[in-house]
Amino acid sequence: MNKGRRLTIEVVFFIFLVGVLYFVLPDRDASFWPKGRVDVDSGNRLVMGTFARIIAVAIDSGTANNCVEAAFEELKRIDELMSDYKSDSELSEVNREGFEKEVKVSEALFDVLKRSAAYSRETGGAFDITVGPLVDLGRWAEEKGQALGEEEILRARERVGFEKLELDEMKRTVRFSVEGMRLDLGGIAKGYAIDKAIEAMQGLGAIGGMVDVGGDIRCFGAPPEGKRLWLVGLQDPHEGGDVVGAGKLLLVLRLANGAIATSGDYRRFSVIDGKRYSHIIDTQTGHASEGLSSVTIIAKEATLVDALATAVSVLGAQKGLELIERQKGVEGVLITSGPKYEVLKSSGVGKYIE
Repeated sequence: MNKGRRLTIEVVFFIFLVGVLYFVLPDRDASFWPKGRVDVDSGNRLVMGTFARIIAVAIDSGTANNCVEAAFEELKRIDELMSDYKSDSELSEVNREGFEKEVKVSEALFDVLKRSAAYSRETGGAFDITVGPLVDLGRWAEEKGQALGEEEILRARERVGFEKLELDEMKRTVRFSVEGMRLDLGGIAKGYAIDKAIEAMQGLGAIGGMVDVGGDIRCFGAPPEGKRLWLVGLQDPHEGGDVVGAGKLLLVLRLANGAIATSGDYRRFSVIDGKRYSHIIDTQTGHASEGLSSVTIIAKEATLVDALATAVSVLGAQKGLELIERQKGVEGVLITSGPKYEVLKSSGVGKYIE
């Protein structure tokens, strides 16, 4: 798939597919936060192949504006490092040369690869950035409009597996143990970029803010004037409209400092021979994940929620909830696939529900 086509798909994904909708509702008790604060809203801008929106809250408009621009610079920086659609990115270099030699990478990319390996171990491989060969195979099947055979899937799976990724922390290098491997950071790069954008805002004096990249969201500190908390609406994936904000809200989540990510197959999918396939792939089987229509994860950091939303989608309802319950400070809302569309909640998610 070329870069231009990917951009079109991601833009459509943001407009039509986002399961998490940001908004701020009036609050009767907003006295907790300092009066006279200023907020700057960037509106939607195109970055990382999707739309991003940033709000910075500060004591003056100059600081707030600087924080917004610094946050966008971080998003762009991470995209330049980690996009597999940009041939000059570090990730593309790793994918080209990782089997032939050790590839030295930046601290940021190594950090993401190291975290990814840790998440892979914790999730038993449900989250796995070496999924690239299977993603490529799925795109080919979608373009051709034909289902994949087990032999094709098996050949691709031979080049997949986080245990085949060799990381040397002392030298900060990456190497593949199998030829034809390809890393895909689609399940973690946005979250990492959001965390770095938040750090940039805090470093320049923001007392509050929100970063939303394609529906992955992190909020911190003071909300805009007149509000006490950041409120995030979770859109019902099976009720209502074709655009963000349309249709029925399943519930509203309140955040002071935290991140939310939603993964799901309810809109982002392909249909081949009359069968619907999720974009999320189970590396253990090589097939699209099944059983969950939507997974929303809540935690402190966007990097973590981004990765766990993918992992839980692969694991399914029971194992996914078990994984969430094992994680300190992590909660989730899961919606099973049709026809019942049952809503499942982790034990502590109630404290976030408005």
